[in-house]
Amino acid sequence: MGCGTSIAVENQTRPSETAIKAAILIQRWYRRYIARLEMRRRYTWNIFQSIEYAGEQDQLQLSSFFSFMLDNFTQLNGNGPDLISHLLDSVVDPLTEEVRQLKYEQIGVPESYSGPRLCFPLSVTDTNALLSAFKEEQTLHGKYVLQLLHETKKFLKQMPNVIYLLTSYAKEITICGDLHGSLDDLLLIFYKNGLPSAENPYIFNGDFVDRGKKSIEIIIILFAFLLLYPDHMHLNRGNHEDHIMNLRYGFTREVMQKYKVHGREILQLLQDVFSLLPLATVINNKVLIVHGGISDKTDLDFLSTAERHKVKSALRLPKRSVDHLNVHASSRSSSRQSGRSRTDSPCSNGRRSRASRRRKNRLTKRSSRSTSSSSSSSSSSSMCSPRVSSRNTPRRPPPSPSLPSPSDVLQVPFLDSIISLEPPEPPREELEWKQIVDILWSDPKNQNGCSPNSFRGGGCYFGPDVTQSLLQKHSLCLLIRSHECKQEGYELCHNGQVITIFSASNYYEEGSNRGAYIKLGPELVPRFFQYQVSRSTRKLTLHQKVCAAEGSALRALKEKLYAHRSELMTAFQQYDMDNTGRISTSEWAQVVESILRLDLPWRTLRPRLARLGPDGNVEYESCFEDIGPGEPIPPVTANLAETLYRYRTDLEIIFNIIDKDHSGHISIEEFRQTWKLFSSHLGVAVNDQTIDDMARSIDFNKDGSIDFNEFLEAFRVVHKLDVKEQQQG
Repeated sequence: MGCGTSIAVENQTRPSETAIKAAILIQRWYRRYIARLEMRRRYTWNIFQSIEYAGEQDQLQLSSFFSFMLDNFTQLNGNGPDLISHLLDSVVDPLTEEVRQLKYEQIGVPESYSGPRLCFPLSVTDTNALLSAFKEEQTLHGKYVLQLLHETKKFLKQMPNVIYLLTSYAKEITICGDLHGSLDDLLLIFYKNGLPSAENPYIFNGDFVDRGKKSIEIIIILFAFLLLYPDHMHLNRGNHEDHIMNLRYGFTREVMQKYKVHGREILQLLQDVFSLLPLATVINNKVLIVHGGISDKTDLDFLSTAERHKVKSALRLPKRSVDHLNVHASSRSSSRQSGRSRTDSPCSNGRRSRASRRRKNRLTKRSSRSTSSSSSSSSSSSMCSPRVSSRNTPRRPPPSPSLPSPSDVLQVPFLDSIISLEPPEPPREELEWKQIVDILWSDPKNQNGCSPNSFRGGGCYFGPDVTQSLLQKHSLCLLIRSHECKQEGYELCHNGQVITIFSASNYYEEGSNRGAYIKLGPELVPRFFQYQVSRSTRKLTLHQKVCAAEGSALRALKEKLYAHRSELMTAFQQYDMDNTGRISTSEWAQVVESILRLDLPWRTLRPRLARLGPDGNVEYESCFEDIGPGEPIPPVTANLAETLYRYRTDLEIIFNIIDKDHSGHISIEEFRQTWKLFSSHLGVAVNDQTIDDMARSIDFNKDGSIDFNEFLEAFRVVHKLDVKEQQQG
């Protein structure tokens, strides 16, 4: 009996052991499956972010060209640019506030207009009407936009640079990050958290515009609530509240398309409004809120006294500072030529920042004069800005904590021509500009110290020690900033002393990230609320969402490869001494990183970008097999065609400015003269005959003007695999 019982018990336990083993196997498989998805999600994120920051560096190149264009356009064409000069130079408004207000009031509104009709001062009825109209895809008439901006400008003139707020025990304050033209996210925040009111105060931390398609609607809503609840609605300036950034990232185009009659005047007024937005907010004297971050030079007391309205664009060094530096550079030119080159400083030996190296690669056939910039500089802005590096000369004590030492070497200020010289004492407007650049453009890093933000090309990286120092100096406990998209909508770093909040969900691709906002009460303990505007992705599985985002990121990356095809092929062939068409994986990864400078895991990405040959080496030409031009390219040299593709976004911006009536056509002469300027600025050697041949080939109907939409189509790339999939579908 005992043996029989033993056998029965053994037979009962065997199925249980089998089930456990099966469950363990399934669990291991599932964990590996989720880990692979997570790896793909992370490198997809890295691709999106790297391409975004590379685009911001391209924007610096474009802003440099605008300054170059202003100096040379009149000489070449006989008449100065219109919108470009108004956008880049400070507009002196000869009209008084009363006359301008009367002018806006006299603008006629046709009876056929069915949108909101605002009355000033605004009421709750007006803000509700705006929200309802924008939900129905209506556009506010230009008269009311101008009136709203005019009233906002008058109000912001009275505001200080740094706003100090107090929370009460009866209510919390809501802090939102970047919206970037995503009206759906703003409406969802209002739906979940309630509309702004005296009982429900808000802080919006910059970057209201650009990238999304509803930027003008967002600023209309935010400015309307600002006027309605001036003590309970607060707006900080972001790095995209900048008219030069708006040229590249879509807001300028959006305004001109939606307001063909009053668009130019709206943009010029917005230039003033953006420059008057406060720079920072402090809650209960304990929590600092800025858009980007800080540097080791950030001083809230100094920042409070800055004339912020003079910084129309953080991308441009104040003109007086540039003139001051040019005079100093001229006086020292002979000594630089006869003496030891400034670029022989210790900084030039391997310490050149990523931004300087990338610019050097882009500007081909440039003078052999080298430049240096210290990546270990302790300060402030690296964007088109003076950079400080150590010298072996005796140091004098700085005039104040905000002033760099006059004995430091200065590098000025534009991407096309960087000059090394010993600076005089910087004028005050330059110091103010540098502090504003830092708080608008900077990002935190895990390592101690402060260094130029070479990844973005502007502001700085600041470490935990920099955060700790600033918080202690001003008796603060927390820094809240935005400026960086985060997958979960928020992120904590620097031992919880820095919080990044980002409120635009689906920023890179639908399903790519959540948005979030923070609520702070008098105890100053942040509470996070996440959300995601979801339409097509709601029913997708995790695997489908990752695949969709990954596919979009890889397409963008392949376009980057295509744009640099000539440089990549030249570098590949230097390793391929026997012309086999194959190189090792490590050589392939090294070449791609050295050309694109995107700081990506190229070995991990290689299977998605290039195939291996039978010997296990990379067939490097396979990088370009599934991508090509969408239309037959006009008969121009290969290098010029590639250059046109690489800078097609910049060209679109430039030609949209030249096309004053927004007809989509520009004259061949305008095309010829502008391309001469652009190619000269880039250092691309193209003779006049080639430019003329290209201009004539683009003029398909031979009417003496160029259809720029056709021009852009000629330099659009097509992913052949996507086309095949569509045809099969």
